[in-house]
Order: sequence, then C-alpha cells, then structure tokens
Amino acid sequence: MTNRTSRRVFLARSAAAAAFAIVPRHVLGGPGHTAPSEKTTLAGIGTGGQGTQDMLRMQQFSEVQVVAVCDVNRESGGYLSWNWTQGKEKRLGGREPMRRAIDKVYADQKSSGTYKGCKPYVDYRELLAKEDVDAVLIATPDHAHAVITMAALKMGKHVYCEKPLTYTVAEARTVTEAARKAGVATQLGNQGQASEEARLTCEMIWGGAVGPVHEVNVWSPARFWSYPTWAGRPKETPPVPDGLDWNLWLGPAMERPYSPAYHPWTWRNWWAFGTGVLGDLGCHKLSTVFKALKLEYPISVEASSTKVDPEIYPLGVIARFEFPARGDLPPVTLNWFDGGLKPPRPKELEPGRRTGSITYVGEKGTLMGYRLIPETKMREFGRPPKVLARSVGHDKEWIDACRGGPPAGSDFVKHGGVLTETCMLGNVALRAGKKLLWDGPNMKITNDASANKLLHRKYREGWSL
Repeated sequence: MTNRTSRRVFLARSAAAAAFAIVPRHVLGGPGHTAPSEKTTLAGIGTGGQGTQDMLRMQQFSEVQVVAVCDVNRESGGYLSWNWTQGKEKRLGGREPMRRAIDKVYADQKSSGTYKGCKPYVDYRELLAKEDVDAVLIATPDHAHAVITMAALKMGKHVYCEKPLTYTVAEARTVTEAARKAGVATQLGNQGQASEEARLTCEMIWGGAVGPVHEVNVWSPARFWSYPTWAGRPKETPPVPDGLDWNLWLGPAMERPYSPAYHPWTWRNWWAFGTGVLGDLGCHKLSTVFKALKLEYPISVEASSTKVDPEIYPLGVIARFEFPARGDLPPVTLNWFDGGLKPPRPKELEPGRRTGSITYVGEKGTLMGYRLIPETKMREFGRPPKVLARSVGHDKEWIDACRGGPPAGSDFVKHGGVLTETCMLGNVALRAGKKLLWDGPNMKITNDASANKLLHRKYREGWSL
C-alpha cells in the first residue's frame, strides 16, 4: 500500500476502535470544528520572508493542520518583511522561528496553553520521507522550486508553490505535465488572480468595452530589493553563518562560495538563483492578461535591457511577446517594461492622472486596469455583466481543491505552468540577444538552435527532476 493509503487505513481503524469512547466536541468535529482525522496536513518548505507569511495564512484555516516546517537556515535576521513598518534587519526567518510561530498559534487554541507538534527539518527530502503529509507549500528561492515541487508531485502531494513556478522553461513544462499526471491540487503563489479586479478586467473585455484587444502594455517599477554596486560575483567569501546549510541552499545550482550578497533574499539579483523582475512579478501582473485574452503560447519573443552582466540581472528590461489569433480573437502584442522603464503614456489618459501598470489597447478604446479611460467613457459604459464566479480567496481556493473541490485559479495545469513558462521565455530571449521564434507545443526555438540550450540548465551532481 502507499503511505497515503496506509495512513487512511490506520485512521479508519483507530476511529473504529474509539467508537465507544467519550471525547470532547472539538475532537469529534461538528459545527465550527474540524476533527483531526479530517484535517488536511500541511508542511512548509522554505520559511523566509514570504514563506513565513504564507504559512501563517494557511494555518488560519481550521481544515488545515501544519505538522512540519523545513528550511536550510536554522534562524537569522535580515529577511524581507511585508510589513513595511518593520525593518527587514529585525525580521527573523528560518525553520526555528517558523516552528515557534506555528506551535504558538495552536497553543493559544488549547486550554493548556501549550503545544509542541510542529517538527523542524533541514532537508526537504527527509521531511517528505518521514512525514505523511497531504500537502506542501514551497517558498524557497526560485532556483530550487522545480526540484522540490517534482519530488512532492511524485509522492502524490498537493502543492502550493510561490511564483515563479520554476527557474527555466523546460522545468515549467516538466512540472506542468507531472502535475497533470499526479492529479493533485496545485496553486501558484500569484494571489492577485483571485481578486475582484481580475474578474472585472475579464468582464470588461469580454463585455466589449474596448473591442478586440491587439496590444497590452505592462510595466513594473524598479526592483524592491537592493542591487549590487559591483560587477560580477562578490570578491569577499566570508564563512558560512552558523545554522545555515549552504550546500542544501545551493541545491541544483552550481557550486560557489557563500556570500551575504546571495542570502537572505537578495538572491533575486543573480542569474544563478533568481529570475529577475520578469520572473518575480511577471506571474502576478500577466495572470489576468492571460485569462482575459485567453492566451497560451507566444509565437515570438524578443528582449532588451540596460547593461547586461553575466552574473547579475539588468536594472531594467523590455520584452515583447507576440501571440497568434485565438479563434475569433485577433493577434496580440504584449509589451513588458521594468526597472523604471515605461511604455508611452496612453493618449486617452487625462492630464494629471498617473499611468496604470497595465493597459489594454483595443479597436474601440483603452482599458487601464479594469477601468476605461478617460473616466467619462467609464461612466458611460457602466459596470459589465457579471459572468464570472467570485473567488473564495487565493489560499482557500487551494485548500478547497486539496479537499476535493474544483481546481484553484492558478492551478499548474490550467494556468500557472504556461504563465511561468512565458516569463522564463522572456529571460531566454534576453540572454540570447535576439528575436526568437517559438514553437510552443513542441517547446522549441525554431530560428536559433543554440538558443534552445537556454531553455534549461545543467544541475549540480546529485540533483535532478
């Protein structure tokens, strides 16, 4: 039998043996309670700034029981805090702070005020081997997403993975197909896809507010993390901090000495570990674009940037994706700008108004976000017909899917996989330095055979999908 089957058989037998025992309602379940045997068990892998936020949100659901956390770092400061009133220097991250936080939440729910049930792990492989969890949440640096996600999918675990789903195009395709085969509940960490604004944008476009859309402009401000003041790799190689397993932190990436320029959280600057602003924020900003315009694979992509360094991502990037016609929908050009680079100001925008981060240019007008511009056109058009069901919330979508509900809004198979793949393809074009023609169904660049080597990367010995 599988571990999952063994666990369910054990629970069923235990329940039968205890049939005549008198137990409190909070153990049996009932209104407002979920019995322990009915909870979805969850482990968190990667408990830095974002991982901490994710796990604390998930723990709020009564249907979930967090039983384990994993991080290669025991405990240290310097992690990003999404509470901007708190400096990151004071923000603790690592497995021990997360374990304490999890245990405290459960302790506060018990009359005894104590709880010690969350187990800490250094290596995700040990966690997956020892803990019979139903689901995992992955919030490591980008370069490790795919190997951990694949390990969990192969074991039949439900997976929530922070964006981007993977580091390379080939990884995205492999993970997507593995998720399809596993048939488990998946969700990408692009929370905005569950918003009211995302649905209104779709309904405005589908309702004919701007007519057929032929161009989309998306821009993102300068990166929100510090940028190196030097070129190439850092010269200093200080000792690895106590409590950090640097070998496991590197994971599939090639060997290099530890540097605080990589960990914590500034790994986003580096080609070896991060995916730039396009990878970091593209899955957020492009999600609604893909859904509203029913996009799948682009047919070409080209990118340019500020100074290119072989080790460090550029300060600013412009990428252009061309998508073919889809049924009765016309071809679309999707333009991406980041690092302070911006598209032209929409001619319809009133003086004094700031340009929104996403504009849809159609045959009949322009949509900025989910509102027509100028505002007089929005007032004339009014609210579009409500045709989409509203989300129960990004996290709850996944929890419900884990428990037999419909697929989540950023399910790897239906949305998150191709979304990530497209963002990573933009990085391939940037590194190739030319316009690439893309055969999406066959995952092949057709006009430059050598560029196909950039669709994946070589893993360090001992690591694989």
